[in-house]
Amino acid sequence: MRKSDKKPLLNISGSRRSFVKSTALFSAGMMLPATEMNAMFNVLNDKTLKIALVGCGGRGTGAANQALKADENVQLVAMADAFEDRLNGSLKHLEKEFEGTKKVKVKEKNKFVGFDAYKKAIDLADVVILTTPPGFRPYHFEYAVNAGKHVFMEKPVAVDIPGIRKVLEMAKVAKAKKLNVVVGLQRRYQKNYIEIEKQIREGAVGRITSGQVYWNSSGVWVNPRKPGQSELDYQMRNWYYFNWLCGDHILEQHIHNIDVANWFIGEYPVSAQGMGGRLVRTGPEHGEIFDHHFVEFKYPSGAIISSQCRHQPGTWSKVGEDFQGTKGIVDTNDAGAARIVGYDNEDIFSYRGRNDPNPYQQEHDDLFKSIRNKGVISDTENGAYSTMTAIMGRMATYSGQVINWDEALKSELQIMPAEVTWDTTPPTLPKEDGNYPIPMPGKTKVM
Repeated sequence: MRKSDKKPLLNISGSRRSFVKSTALFSAGMMLPATEMNAMFNVLNDKTLKIALVGCGGRGTGAANQALKADENVQLVAMADAFEDRLNGSLKHLEKEFEGTKKVKVKEKNKFVGFDAYKKAIDLADVVILTTPPGFRPYHFEYAVNAGKHVFMEKPVAVDIPGIRKVLEMAKVAKAKKLNVVVGLQRRYQKNYIEIEKQIREGAVGRITSGQVYWNSSGVWVNPRKPGQSELDYQMRNWYYFNWLCGDHILEQHIHNIDVANWFIGEYPVSAQGMGGRLVRTGPEHGEIFDHHFVEFKYPSGAIISSQCRHQPGTWSKVGEDFQGTKGIVDTNDAGAARIVGYDNEDIFSYRGRNDPNPYQQEHDDLFKSIRNKGVISDTENGAYSTMTAIMGRMATYSGQVINWDEALKSELQIMPAEVTWDTTPPTLPKEDGNYPIPMPGKTKVM
């Protein structure tokens, strides 16, 4: 069973070849006049890094904003989206945000619309932001890595197992090319989580034996169907509710908390079993996904993590994590606080970040700093394995069966088409009554 990476988040040391090359340049520079030597270093360190945004929704616009603030010498030069109105809205927002600067320079010819638009945008950039619905992620990532681009990509990185395998395959290529890849699991860049993880590694809680991870909330947006709207257009604009695009909310949102469990335990689970369904969100406007999931993940060390996520208004809400170790209890949340308490109620460790960096911003700060320093951040494999964990949870709740990691990783069930055009028939279609087929435990096949 694979263990979670325990490497530093940022490795700014270059390769031996880079070191030798830099030393040679420095030595040569010592023989040049100071003005010429400074010019040489400016060429190396002050290159304008060109950014392409692929996926211009709210998260994409936010990620582009953060990328443009992460480095003084960056410029957004290309944008791509399936929808022209979404692209134009994003560009208008960013132009206003960076008015008076030269950071947003997207020419009309570099605004690309359609399902193949991502290729044209990626070709123009040094750094690519991938923030489309998750189903497209493996294919966009593959193109970006093959083109030699540094990448920020949102979580999750796939919606099915064939997509996971593609991302893992491209992770090897990215490493070979020394490309930086940051995945938007921002808790790994958040100070309170980093401090608690350090305490866990130093033995403050002993061995983690159990835990509970939560994303319980009231749910998210719905875009009403419009007269004459095609089925594909409707599903694309409501991507959150269709598995080929989103993968269900256990994957799209709850992956954050599941990833924290993997990180703190230092392993990925060997199996999952659970239950779920639709009790509140039962109409066609909520597509085919469940409104609640409960999963037990079993880890190689014997730890059992109880995972629950719910989209039901008026119910108890919590987004956070609790863990029990042999020496104490861990409590974390995304509000900036974290603590470890002993079983005798003694405070072992507490942290409350009042002025901590925004973790969404920190992701981009670290990415561009690593690019400048010729380092390599490699989040891809962990992003893929935590995505795999959440998919395995969905498999368990949809089927009602125990899902084994090794068997699941061999699955050939592909729910995301390899190619999509505006003529594509969506993988899921409504029945005569307008409702979509819903997964049925005991009957639904997930592998």
